[in-house]
Amino acid sequence: MLQTTIVSPERTLFSGEAAKVFVPGAAGRFEILSGHAPIVSILSPGVVRCEGGGEDFEVAITSGFVEVAHDEVSVCVACAAADAESE
Repeated sequence: MLQTTIVSPERTLFSGEAAKVFVPGAAGRFEILSGHAPIVSILSPGVVRCEGGGEDFEVAITSGFVEVAHDEVSVCVACAAADAESE
């Protein structure tokens, strides 16, 4: 499982475990799974989706970046609109 945190300047949008995380990278959408190589990527407008850790979570973003290391995924977004409240 991936320990995943998605934050905006206003608040933490999601914090929990996920089996898969999908992000809109600058070079195209990609999937992060357990054991993923360390990476830092700029994010383009699109949707960040977390699946398989209980309840799925999805958020639309306009920009940001993602960092992956040691099964930890950190996503920082400049603007976001959650489809559902995470709290």
